[in-house]
Amino acid sequence: MSSSHFVKRPGQPDLHYTLDDYADPWKNAPYLFLQHGFGRSGKFWYSWVPYLARWFRVVRPDARGLGQSSATFDLQHDFTVENCVNDLAAIIDHLGADSVHYCGESMGGILGMVLAATQPKRVRTLTLVSSPVNLNETTKTTYALGHQSEAEAQKAMGMKAWVAATNRTTRFPANADPALLEWYEQEFAANNPDVQAAMSRALHASSALPYLSKIEAPVLGLYPSAGPITSDEQMTMLKQNIRKLQVIRVPSTFHKIQLMFPRTCATHLLHFASAHDGVVCHEA
Repeated sequence: MSSSHFVKRPGQPDLHYTLDDYADPWKNAPYLFLQHGFGRSGKFWYSWVPYLARWFRVVRPDARGLGQSSATFDLQHDFTVENCVNDLAAIIDHLGADSVHYCGESMGGILGMVLAATQPKRVRTLTLVSSPVNLNETTKTTYALGHQSEAEAQKAMGMKAWVAATNRTTRFPANADPALLEWYEQEFAANNPDVQAAMSRALHASSALPYLSKIEAPVLGLYPSAGPITSDEQMTMLKQNIRKLQVIRVPSTFHKIQLMFPRTCATHLLHFASAHDGVVCHEA
């Protein structure tokens, strides 16, 4: 079954997550976090749930201020990677879990790298889906779309027009399903633009590089075969600094392999996480 939950904390934003649990109730299945990236929400994992929720209790958080999580915090100062990582820890505590498998796409992967490095006992395995270590200058220029910055482009164009334009430069190929693109643009634009701007500032200012060598958990990287956001330079940083890293390249030069190859990605994650626990996720 799928259920909706809120973590309420004095002086902190309420956090929403969806729990998808179709595992056998007597097996006490481990929790698997699916953390979305920039400007999205837990809804963006919809296509992965059928492949995973039979074996794991799948948790899909909405980052602070996005989806159904509240925006009752200082948008100028309190949307930080550190606060988002603490939010994840609060959800883990709310579940009563000692540790979880964690999968993050794009910025969600950056959060996972920091969580695994700073709170290693909480992370059983870490999976990164198209997750950069940081945003390189090429990506920042691409997202600015001829304006001084990404934030100025979003303000001048409007969020829906901005995401539509960047969808077609970095996220999806020209032959992507138009209905998928329209859904993506509507869901993205439904979020509070002020929160989007705060998240953008946090992403531009953050780098997971100082944390990589501190990650103890085994790491699976699911990455496009090429692309401007997760460039060869980004991949080199990961390979040189993470000790237990396995990388699988998906045949695409676009960022959103999460939505273009859900079965491929989810199946790799399923077997990676279950192998760590010594469980075979297979039914005759």
